[in-house]
Amino acid sequence: MDLRFTEAQEILRKMARDFLTTECPKTLVRELEQSEKGYSPELWKKMAELGWMGLIIPEEYEGMGYTFQDLTVLVEEIGRNILPGPFLSTITSTFPILEIGNEEQKKEFLPQIARGELILTTALLEAEGTFTATGITTKATAQDNNLIINGTKLFVEMAHVADYIICATRTKNGESPENGITLFIVDSKTSGIDQEVIPTMAMDKQCEVRFENVAVPRKNMLGNIDEGWPIIEMLLRKGAIVKCAESVGAMQTCVEMTVAYSKERVQYERPIGAFQALQHIMADIWTSMETARYLLYYVAWLESEGMPCAKQASMAKAYINEVYKNVSKWAVRLFGAIGTTYDHDIALYYRRSKAADIAFGGTDFHKELVAQGIGLV
Repeated sequence: MDLRFTEAQEILRKMARDFLTTECPKTLVRELEQSEKGYSPELWKKMAELGWMGLIIPEEYEGMGYTFQDLTVLVEEIGRNILPGPFLSTITSTFPILEIGNEEQKKEFLPQIARGELILTTALLEAEGTFTATGITTKATAQDNNLIINGTKLFVEMAHVADYIICATRTKNGESPENGITLFIVDSKTSGIDQEVIPTMAMDKQCEVRFENVAVPRKNMLGNIDEGWPIIEMLLRKGAIVKCAESVGAMQTCVEMTVAYSKERVQYERPIGAFQALQHIMADIWTSMETARYLLYYVAWLESEGMPCAKQASMAKAYINEVYKNVSKWAVRLFGAIGTTYDHDIALYYRRSKAADIAFGGTDFHKELVAQGIGLV
């Protein structure tokens, strides 16, 4: 196992950092937070021209054919800078199509995704608020050549601008909660779909999506009917790793900003970074940040190599959730009063640390999966 970046990954990282620094300054981030769409179509087009949407899509479908580990490198830079919009929701929604989509579905959707012509999102969570199979109650019932979907999904990222929604439904009550779940690619313009943006701390355009007698053609079913749960597990695993990459990049910026401030801010005729109490705090959070990065790239390597990594992905998500929240919390504290204001850049990262915890499963959810992985449940 070699966790050093390849030459191609170094080029990708530098290109992404330079591009985001120039094209997505914090002034734009704040503008997009307040905007109705929550993203910049102009910036989206430029990202598509760089090949980002098609990074892990095979070349035969107009993608770049890069690895999952390469995607991790890019997403870390996105987290480092902050990039509002539907990039992560689109990329993670591509996973099921790549994994179990038939040839017709791949030819229809993947080239359009790679060209930046489609925005996707995934609808999993419901009122129960868990990523377990018991939480999926939205029903899909057969009617001629369609299936009719009824139910409500919560915290569907960027659903208000998405062209298609990967929707998890219950198509039958099986012997276990995991049996009888089916995924569909749903056109968001279909009659009966209603979306509403939910106010959140991160201002990240999470939506409530209501499905009322929504007709979806059978050809838009992903995989076999009633056998969708393993695909959701795959989506949660890969999505968790992607979210970890974003969080690791974000905490790196938090630490760098705080170290720089600690060298400049003077109290009692000394920079505050000269005080041992602050030094020890910074040493602790730097150590936890580096541990998080190594754990991230270890599990990303496992995923890229096609090796079993469900337990390791949950270890990473549970750990990185807490590290990001702790790092951003201490960053706010060490900046003092200015750090608590909305206008300071550190607040952008602090607010997102709370949202990152929930995405693709919170700390408790993933600790339970780790416990299962070591044979305790």
